[in-house]
Amino acid sequence: MTSHHHTHHHEHDDCNSTSTGDWRHAHNYYVDTQAAEKKINLVFLLTTVTMVVEIVAGTWFGSMALLADGWHMFTHSAAFAVSMFVYWYSRKHRNSSAFTFGTGKVNALGGFASAVALGTVALMMLIESTERLFLPESISFNEAIIVAIIGFVVNVASVFLLHDDHHHHGHSHGHSHGHSHNHAAHSHAHEHEHQHEHTHENNDHHHDHNLKAAYFHVLADTLTSLLAIAALILGKYYGWLWADALMGIVGAVVIGKWAWHLISDSSGMLLDKSLHTEKLEVIADHIEKTGDTKVTDFHCWQLSGKHVAGVLTVATTTDSDAESYRAVVSGHLDIDHLTVEVNRVDTL
Repeated sequence: MTSHHHTHHHEHDDCNSTSTGDWRHAHNYYVDTQAAEKKINLVFLLTTVTMVVEIVAGTWFGSMALLADGWHMFTHSAAFAVSMFVYWYSRKHRNSSAFTFGTGKVNALGGFASAVALGTVALMMLIESTERLFLPESISFNEAIIVAIIGFVVNVASVFLLHDDHHHHGHSHGHSHGHSHNHAAHSHAHEHEHQHEHTHENNDHHHDHNLKAAYFHVLADTLTSLLAIAALILGKYYGWLWADALMGIVGAVVIGKWAWHLISDSSGMLLDKSLHTEKLEVIADHIEKTGDTKVTDFHCWQLSGKHVAGVLTVATTTDSDAESYRAVVSGHLDIDHLTVEVNRVDTL
């Protein structure tokens, strides 16, 4: 009978640690969105009030233009309601152990859903505008211009409320995990190194996809209102009925482009798209330059709009520990949750 023996040796550099509680840490990578929530709430209120006024006025005065724009406003109110729900859900479950790395990606999920809705609106605009280009309909220009101006004013106000200058001061909580495996002796030495870094930094790369989606919704509506005003003026004074349809097509293309950009951006986070690939190659080359270490696995991805995770696995013939490799990575990248695995081998 052949016996196989495993020994597990745990080494901790912190001699003052007396319990496993010293090595535990939270994974609730949550982005504080209180400021964004206030903006969304205000825009939701403004849009909903305008919607109600237009629907009531349209019904009272028998104006189809006011009714149509009122129900159009309803779609935006619904989109903002979804954004509000996303923020609430993310905040409610921020400390739930059911989410491995917290609820940081919930905002991206909300942004993705809104982007799909925005893309659908663009497609419907394109189809309807193309039909009207070949089969123009009569337009009540004076009434339509007034409605378009009302919509434009409301949307401009919403754009200023939702404007995000992308300069956020955030609180990052970093963790580093090191695992060392000695395969030559059939033993596994696990070195757990936890580095807790609290830094307040200006993160220019932080994007709230949920806020961004809401911003694109009002920006798209502002564009369509502006194009509509121009088209209606041309139609009224020059008889260019085709201008309305042409402006609709232009607006649909621009909105579709915005939607695709947001879909690509948010889906990258949802699918754990690898970040900083060029920097990862530079770091790997730096680690491997001595010829006694090989990087076998290295990935970096987003946990939220402002938190990043990474995994580094190396095979080495040296006695270098996980902390030394963590220091190399930290010198090139700011990673909030870094796991380092060191596999000791006889030869590379």
